[in-house]
Amino acid sequence: MSVFVISDLHLSLHASTNKSMEVFGNRWKNYITKLEASWRAVVNEGDTVVLPGDISWGLTAEEALEDLTFLDTLPGHKIIGKGNHDFWWQTMRKMTAFCQENKLDTLSFLFNNAYEAEGVILCGSRGWFYDPDCDNIPKDTDFAKISAREANRLQMSIDEGKKLQENAKDKPLYVFMHFPVVFADKVSEDILAVMKANGIRKCYYGHIHGTYDVPSSFFYEGIEFILVSADFLNFVPKIVYKQEKM
Repeated sequence: MSVFVISDLHLSLHASTNKSMEVFGNRWKNYITKLEASWRAVVNEGDTVVLPGDISWGLTAEEALEDLTFLDTLPGHKIIGKGNHDFWWQTMRKMTAFCQENKLDTLSFLFNNAYEAEGVILCGSRGWFYDPDCDNIPKDTDFAKISAREANRLQMSIDEGKKLQENAKDKPLYVFMHFPVVFADKVSEDILAVMKANGIRKCYYGHIHGTYDVPSSFFYEGIEFILVSADFLNFVPKIVYKQEKM
């Protein structure tokens, strides 16, 4: 059994949320068909797939239901994180109840918690893209407050991961974020500090679209950062951990 990751699916199967992603380039043409074909080609029923945010364009859980149902039909257990466009996101209690009511049995949520999956322990949060100069963010945004909040959420997740690690000391903690912690000359220092203080050595992130000339991974202050946006991966889930055959 293996662990995979792919972020930023931006599904919009509900009629009221039909948003074309083709403005981000040709890779997005027929992307749901490509995603399903490649997913079924590499992911098996016993595998785990982490989805670090921007899953659905739905504004409510009801509008996201068709997208979540589509994911539920695909092989594997899916662990979903929150992205900046996941407006359908609710409390863990409400989302868990919604999945139970709609028989979405293969979906779980990564939010102030952690999961053990095969040879790794999965932690993470939405994160925050620390860029006060960004034109797409209101000028009165309190970057320090949001960054501190997300750093705290990541610490809570890591704390839960360390509890799991007590009975699985050989399994490393991997972090999954929606926003990049480091991108170009911008660094979310609060979040980076949490990772360094807890000995994190690998972080998967998404959010970046239409940019394919950047490295798929790089090291910064001892941590490897790996880009896993769906279009960057050409809609093929990326392997995180593969169990060796006995």
